[in-house]
Amino acid sequence: MTALAAKGISILLVDDHPIVRQGYRRVLENQSDFQVVAEADNAADAYLAFKTHGPDIVVMDISMPGSSGLEAIRNIRLRGSRARILVFSMHGEAPLVKAAFNAGASGYVTKSSEPAVLIKAIRSVARGERAMSDDVAQALALESLTQGGFPLEQLAEREIEILRQLAAGATTEEIAANLNLSLKTVQNYHYLIKAKTGMRTDAQLVRLAAECGLTSP
Repeated sequence: MTALAAKGISILLVDDHPIVRQGYRRVLENQSDFQVVAEADNAADAYLAFKTHGPDIVVMDISMPGSSGLEAIRNIRLRGSRARILVFSMHGEAPLVKAAFNAGASGYVTKSSEPAVLIKAIRSVARGERAMSDDVAQALALESLTQGGFPLEQLAEREIEILRQLAAGATTEEIAANLNLSLKTVQNYHYLIKAKTGMRTDAQLVRLAAECGLTSP
């Protein structure tokens, strides 16, 4: 536990938009027991900041250039298995939420939520509880009630991350570099993603990713 954590909850804030980080930093630091000890705007810097500052909570956007928050969650959890990570994203679709929890997230709140929801979720995650905003909980509940399931239901977290990058326009070579995978491994994942989703072309994959909320508007 950090020295700041003894006084309250230390937070690493990860988002690729500086203005967004600035706004939410003010919101969080209005709480007397919250302290934002570091910020990052990409997955690699988030990992380095976590190593340097050892925050109690990581509040992380999931859609960033290059490797996304999913990759950062996995890397942080590999370094600190007890790390507590709260995803804070504009996307609340069930496949992405499940991928985040599978990667090791402790909570998931959408950016459409009121600030009080984010604050409550941070406190819950700090206590070791799982936290979700109401819209996320409803999306997961709806998925469980839908017999046919969602198109990305069968994809593993790594496959969803590769699909997200593919839909964002990254080449196979760029995806391999971003995720520290071999070119052949990414190609194999690409084939599996098509097989699992029933899509035949990359254009169909991109359209599916957009429909499922994996791409930013």
